[in-house]
Amino acid sequence: MNTRTIALAATAALALTAAVTGTANAQSRDQIRAVGSSTVFPFTTAVAEAFGKGGQFKTPVVESTGTGGGLKLFCAGVGPAHPDIANASRRIKKSEVDQCAANGVTQITELVIGFDGIAFASSKGAKHADFTREQLWKALAKEVPVGGKLVPNPYKKWSDIDPSLPNKEIEVLGPPPTSGTRDAFAELVMEPGCHHVKDVAAVVTDEKARAKVCMSVREDGAYVEAGENDNLIVQKLVANPDAFGIFGYSYIEQNMDKLQAAKVDGVAPTYEDVSSGKYPVSRSLYVYVKNAHVGTIPGIREFIAEYTSERAMGEEGYLADKGLIALPKDKREAARASAINLSPLSL
Repeated sequence: MNTRTIALAATAALALTAAVTGTANAQSRDQIRAVGSSTVFPFTTAVAEAFGKGGQFKTPVVESTGTGGGLKLFCAGVGPAHPDIANASRRIKKSEVDQCAANGVTQITELVIGFDGIAFASSKGAKHADFTREQLWKALAKEVPVGGKLVPNPYKKWSDIDPSLPNKEIEVLGPPPTSGTRDAFAELVMEPGCHHVKDVAAVVTDEKARAKVCMSVREDGAYVEAGENDNLIVQKLVANPDAFGIFGYSYIEQNMDKLQAAKVDGVAPTYEDVSSGKYPVSRSLYVYVKNAHVGTIPGIREFIAEYTSERAMGEEGYLADKGLIALPKDKREAARASAINLSPLSL
């Protein structure tokens, strides 16, 4: 074998070694990865930090991608290239479970971590205003009934809807369609608000078409998609006292010195009224675990145990300090048992 042949053989061997090493690295991960809801993000981040301080496992990586975006990543497949956990500010949809299954994600555990209310808030420096869901729908709907037919939303000011509302341009900063908060707002505010407007049913008789009208948000600038960063909405409200913002109760709790929350249908988003369900825009928050990754990605069982502990999601836990509204004790215990046992999701 001549010198050139030996050199080529050595180069090929090195390349093969590098390829094998690269593949091995690509197939291994020693750190939990969570994606999803911007509302759940601060809670999972707090648990990740507490978990990492234990010293046994690396601090999990938590990304705020929005509920829809997070579940899309979560459901894309099994293996270290895909996230282990998805945070969600609404329950997973059947279509998403089907997409998971199509990609081999067949065993999912659902953890309900607590309650949250969707706040409709403004800067503390602004004049306080309260709303009904009917008024909010009229302000944000893409089309509304006028003179017996549907027309592009003509309301420019809040006072155009009701003289008792502010004589200010309608400007609402809120989440994009990928957000679970947007889904929940549509379900808990837009749909019931629309049903209170009797003319809608008279103008749109087809039930499916009416549902679309009820859920469609205007695109003329009155509603501004502010991305998945709720802290950015807080900053923009402080800078613009005439604007309102849509986000989780926890951000009100964390920014009481800067923000005020409007009542919706006469009820304020307080801890007690969200927890009891009296506040009409209340919802559950979720964490989804990919069971196939348990035992492969280190620390998932232990992370679930930390998340469901009383010191985390109990009434006096550190997540309550972040604005999470705790489940009642019996429901916390049931959620804990289900999560620790990796009980498969059943819709």
